[in-house]
Amino acid sequence: MTELESFLIRHLTKEERFVPYCYEDHMGYKTIGIGRMIDKAKGGGITLDEAQYLLRNDIHWRTDDVRERLPFVKGMDMVRQAVLYAMAFQMGVDGLMEFRNTLKAVEEERWERAADGMLASLWARQTPGRANRLASAMRTGEARWLT
Repeated sequence: MTELESFLIRHLTKEERFVPYCYEDHMGYKTIGIGRMIDKAKGGGITLDEAQYLLRNDIHWRTDDVRERLPFVKGMDMVRQAVLYAMAFQMGVDGLMEFRNTLKAVEEERWERAADGMLASLWARQTPGRANRLASAMRTGEARWLT
């Protein structure tokens, strides 16, 4: 990092302040972070690289949290781990933890019962396409939804 970049980072952080959520700036435009205008009406947004960077961060902290709270996940195959992580991504780790009977079935490697439990939920009624894809992957251990 150059001396100029370092100076600008300190200066703009002080002027703009860090806000970790979407807010309206003094002109009423949606903004996030340190003055990052994301309002579509003004041509704002993020790049694909930035979105993927954020996604990688989200994946890391959610997978770490799931592994800490459900230690048996570490021994599972990749596809079924991905199902639980995808559910945690969508509804938060606390939301995933509400699936007590399903998680018990997963821990016992009772894949049919786990998939059935996933489909018998409010989550499945709210997002049926995603729930069906993930339940199928839990049932079979195959990631057909990626193809």
